[in-house]
Amino acid sequence: MGGIWDTILTIMNFIYGPLIVLNLLFAITIVFFQRKNPKTVWTWLLVLYFIPVLGFVFYLLVGTDMHKQKMFKTKEIEDRLNEAIRQQEHQLKNKELEKATPDISGYEDLVMFNLGTMGAVLTDTNDIDIFADGNEKFERLMQDLREAKEFIHIQYYIIKNDVLFNRIKDILVEKAAQGVEVRILYDAMGCRFVRRKYWDRLNRQGIQTAEFFPAFLRWLHLRMNYRNHRKIVVIDNKIGYVGGFNIAKEYIGLDPKFGYWRDTHLRITGEAVASLELRFLLDWNYTAKENLFADSKYMSGFCPGIRDKCDVQIIYSGPDTSHQQIRDNYLRLINKAEKSIYIQTPYFVPDEAILAALQIALHSGIEVNLMIPCKPDHPFVYWATYSYVGELIQSGAKCYTYDNGFLHAKGMIVDEKVFCYGTANMDIRSFALNFEVNAVVYDEKKAAEMTDIFKKDLELSTLITPDMYAGRSLWIRLKEQTSRLLSPLL
Repeated sequence: MGGIWDTILTIMNFIYGPLIVLNLLFAITIVFFQRKNPKTVWTWLLVLYFIPVLGFVFYLLVGTDMHKQKMFKTKEIEDRLNEAIRQQEHQLKNKELEKATPDISGYEDLVMFNLGTMGAVLTDTNDIDIFADGNEKFERLMQDLREAKEFIHIQYYIIKNDVLFNRIKDILVEKAAQGVEVRILYDAMGCRFVRRKYWDRLNRQGIQTAEFFPAFLRWLHLRMNYRNHRKIVVIDNKIGYVGGFNIAKEYIGLDPKFGYWRDTHLRITGEAVASLELRFLLDWNYTAKENLFADSKYMSGFCPGIRDKCDVQIIYSGPDTSHQQIRDNYLRLINKAEKSIYIQTPYFVPDEAILAALQIALHSGIEVNLMIPCKPDHPFVYWATYSYVGELIQSGAKCYTYDNGFLHAKGMIVDEKVFCYGTANMDIRSFALNFEVNAVVYDEKKAAEMTDIFKKDLELSTLITPDMYAGRSLWIRLKEQTSRLLSPLL
């Protein structure tokens, strides 16, 4: 018997020795060859310690750094973009833009920041419709699709082969048969349950499709941590959509697991549609290896607004950029608040700068209202969210759980004057890892409308009091702490 144990121990020692060396090499790679936040580095080192070798395989799948990669190119239109940027920078410095667009008064530095870091040109002739209900949003979208004359560009993180997309697909097939160009850009991870032959059938029906970061060997996603989370629709350069709704039955309240789905989407007509189209073209060109900038029709003929004059900047960020632009935009908005901040997000996993800025705002007498879902769709993220919510409650914030189904709206309203809504959650993943797009709207009338929607949601929400939070069970506390420890990886 002793001989068998000796043999087993010998084999284990033979395996364990090289594992230690491999783990050491992997740790050196993470520490010295990947520029990461120290908190993230320590989290990965813990993963390596407790899951030798396999932890590094996991790191290769979800932890590698893309920030040095230049993915999207604007060579064909750089001169036009640079000219518009230089002109607005000159107007801002000479206070000419403030006179022409008084709604940006007090936010000129934010406009300049978005303009300088991501080329987000301010457009001042736009109409905006706000949708807080999926059925209303998709009914209006399908109406607009039916009226398309030249082209339809669609980009969503999640598209499911179910009742909602089948309704949209029938319209798209009909429009393609009429000669309208139809393109669909989807994310491989978000659409992983849709079979390849389904997209091939759409291609045969005249709809062009492209898959962002496709899987290796069908199910192995080598870049699974970096997802294109954007939701953009552009129709004939006249109408643009951006927001939180994906295309699946749960987004119109047909999934019993979630019940009613509360989200926010913007329908834009006017000059800002050009910025949404530019973002779509950049993503499409990279994914489909096609240069749509060669055809001038995709960046011309934009329709001006006809009712209001909303000032809008379309901002975006992704892991291929050196800065976290949407996160920095949020940070600047928080720092500029004088009276109130309203935040809706399904996931609240902020970095230290965002959390500290909100706490400073609270201690400065600014009202901070945060609304999160009452139920998780990603448990680890939800319990990490709950732990950060606890810190804000202790600092005096009013934090609510939305009880009428699932809250998926993503955005912030400051002083009921300006709001930023789109695809980015208030979490580390959206800030640093996902490709996101938001709209910053400088318009008191629309900001008041968005605030009214938030306040109506409060009627269907529960305030988390300090006593309620302090009385949570030991099991919830354990889930919170474990999830928060892993938050840099979530």
